[in-house]
Amino acid sequence: MEIISNCTPDVIKYAAQVLKDGHLVAFPTETVYGLGSDPTNEKAVSRIYSVKGRPSDHPLIVHISSISKLDKWAIDVPDYAIKLAKEFWPGPMTLILKRSKLTQDFITGSQDNVGVRVPAHPIALGLLSEFESIGGEGIAAPSANRFGAVSPTTAKAVEIEIGAFLKPVDLILDGGQSSVGVESTIIDCTKSVPVILRPGAVTSEMIKNLVGNFLISNTNEIKTSGLLEAHYSPKAKVVLGRLANSGEGFLALADIPTPTGAYRLAAPVDIESYAKDLYIAFRFGDQQGIDTIVALPPEGFGLAEAIRDRLTKASKG
Repeated sequence: MEIISNCTPDVIKYAAQVLKDGHLVAFPTETVYGLGSDPTNEKAVSRIYSVKGRPSDHPLIVHISSISKLDKWAIDVPDYAIKLAKEFWPGPMTLILKRSKLTQDFITGSQDNVGVRVPAHPIALGLLSEFESIGGEGIAAPSANRFGAVSPTTAKAVEIEIGAFLKPVDLILDGGQSSVGVESTIIDCTKSVPVILRPGAVTSEMIKNLVGNFLISNTNEIKTSGLLEAHYSPKAKVVLGRLANSGEGFLALADIPTPTGAYRLAAPVDIESYAKDLYIAFRFGDQQGIDTIVALPPEGFGLAEAIRDRLTKASKG
């Protein structure tokens, strides 16, 4: 396994060929780092499941370079989904759509739908474009961590999480820290109106302002990333809604003072910083050997909803 920090055009070409040869490439997106493979290569996709320890019935998200590639993977795309894609792609939004003939059971967990998104990161987009130029059809990429654990937002976190499970031929592309820091909004577009399955940086207010009516669902009618009750969990126990005791880790907005004896893991100045720092703080707490991390979830709507979702699931891990 090789980590490459200087992602020149030649490096991107090399990484695309690594994918074409059936190996894995971890790469940065604006949300978190993804662990990528050729989504038409069943053997390569099976390695993603093996490296992550992910159940085989949990589907993967397919990343494409632009909306023009959407019809490769999806059919019967509703007008509101096209409207969402035109507005928020490239960006932190995944659309669940009826799958095409190209989309196989080993990608979808044997479901009749597929998750697709266009990431907003220059390295991810460059890799996708280069892979497509040599015959690839997008990149299957869940987050580059062990199943249920904290998603990585840096190349170093990828190495710590899954480096021991990667082969010498696999790559990690280092594109710095992910700018958003929490996973994409997931929207079910197989119904007459969009249904938000997982909150993210494309917020419910943004969706409402663009397409009008929408629903929010916490059911497991559709299996997709991040819908388990317990997820995004560090090794430490996560406790919400109180101040930290001495010796415990503490995560809260910067205007909330650190309790005496507590170990401050992050002091984000706003909601955007909270999202970006969340998983970094979890990892830092684990590295320090802290047993309990106490977090005060941010109030409000928008991205704060996504942060509360991740914190709630982490607290049940």
